[in-house]
Amino acid sequence: MNRSQLDKYITDYYGVRAERLFEKNPGFQAYRHNDTKKWFAMIMDLPENRLGLDGQKIIDVVNLKCDPILIGSLRMEQGFYPAYHMNKENWITVALDERVPDEKLRMLVDMSYELTRKKLRRKNK
Repeated sequence: MNRSQLDKYITDYYGVRAERLFEKNPGFQAYRHNDTKKWFAMIMDLPENRLGLDGQKIIDVVNLKCDPILIGSLRMEQGFYPAYHMNKENWITVALDERVPDEKLRMLVDMSYELTRKKLRRKNK
């Protein structure tokens, strides 16, 4: 899945439009919950060396919140990296290319959306 396909999925499925919050980084697109404004995805264009790779080629990636139990195993797969500029225990950076199957990426976006949404308070008994 590429950048535009992921943008379309998020917009169509969640009704959330990309926001460009960083004037100095026009290639960064934030996706936030409409009610709380919490981020659940950030699409970015980064040089490979920012992800610990050799090279300066610009690649598209997305930061997603993830169940910490899954992060270790995901990082052993092609296309997954420690979270860029986020808490590495709770977030992961995913390459937007053919290395990551579309269905897996959609599942991770859905997980991130759920993990960042507003929690309902329980009444004290």
